[in-house]
Amino acid sequence: MTTPTPAVVSNPSHLAGQHPLATRPARWGIPVCLGERRVLHPGRWRWLRAVAWLVLLFFLTAAAFGLPLQAAVDRLPPGNGALQLLGLLVAAATALGCYALAVWLGEGRGASELALRPALPSLAGGAVLGLLMMGLLMGVLVATGAYDITVVGATPAWTGLGLAVQAAVTEELWMRALVLRLLWRAFGPVPAFIVSALVFGGLHLASPSATPLAGATVVMAGLMFCALYALTGRLWVPIGLHLAWNFAQGYLFGATVSGGNIGGSILLSTAQPGAPVWLTGGTFGPEASVLALALVTLVTVGALRMARRSGRLTVSAAPPVRRNPPRE
Repeated sequence: MTTPTPAVVSNPSHLAGQHPLATRPARWGIPVCLGERRVLHPGRWRWLRAVAWLVLLFFLTAAAFGLPLQAAVDRLPPGNGALQLLGLLVAAATALGCYALAVWLGEGRGASELALRPALPSLAGGAVLGLLMMGLLMGVLVATGAYDITVVGATPAWTGLGLAVQAAVTEELWMRALVLRLLWRAFGPVPAFIVSALVFGGLHLASPSATPLAGATVVMAGLMFCALYALTGRLWVPIGLHLAWNFAQGYLFGATVSGGNIGGSILLSTAQPGAPVWLTGGTFGPEASVLALALVTLVTVGALRMARRSGRLTVSAAPPVRRNPPRE
């Protein structure tokens, strides 16, 4: 006697190949969509196709960001900070739009990682987390006597906000949506997380004021952004946190950001003479402090644990779909 076997139904394209836990409803967004169709279809050499697609997407989005930005610089008056910020926003939107269009054409899917409906609340949530983290870090540094803070007063925020937007959008797009996602598709989550974080850290070590502690903190921050992307399945929370962290550090507190100055500030944070560099971060800024490393590590571990418990770190290659299941 035979028992009929239920027909196997293919998973939706954005859930294909995921661990069963990853399909359960969660309050933290959606599973990461690695891509299953067209250039990323299952089969021979998919890892190589994913890497080549990563390189192509990088050049496309870099051009989509750089060309409008250069046009804005050439045509806008140099002293008008508001218009320059608008030019940066247009360039960032163009890069994100180019990515979404390329994903639609090359992967046969909508860019769920850039879905518009959750954009504002997710950006706000990430920004709140970034502000809280930087506020806590600076508060502890002042309480320990490592920093002095003086009030400068109201000053235009256009330059600081523009640079924060530029760094947050481009770095999260390239490091997370390209490097992390496509290396995850090619080689699995562990190599993708490691490479994305190391590349992110390496880019920031170009500053002459970088220290080994600064490198460790930035690499850990890269892991934090990877974990938040894996947890939410979208870029908005990492972008919001990244933006708020840089803006708060440079504009609100007037501290050095990755060895550079992002313009005027409301406050001015100055390291106490004689305070150890491992505590103050030196000329690289407070984010190179051992306290920053501890804080970022804490958030990273929390986000990774949440992502693991929700099954968001188990996304892998899709198993073959059996169209005509055998009978027992």
